[in-house]
Amino acid sequence: MISKTVVVNLPADAEARPVAVLVQIASKYESKITINSQNRRINAKSIMGMMSLGFGNGDALEIEANGPDEEVAVEEVKNYIESVK
Repeated sequence: MISKTVVVNLPADAEARPVAVLVQIASKYESKITINSQNRRINAKSIMGMMSLGFGNGDALEIEANGPDEEVAVEEVKNYIESVK
């Protein structure tokens, strides 16, 4: 298992699209990937779960992955969250 903390970089007017792209990225990997925030643990491959998380610009999220491609998965999800425009 591997985990990294990342600070969200979302524009103030962000809609559902960044969350949908994040779910698509997570879904490419075999590893189980969760996003942890405010004592909640959400499956990063679940669009409904991720939308319910309600994270915004400047929030700190912990990305956690467990599986054969965990390192690559965490790194790509982290890079996306940090660079969303």
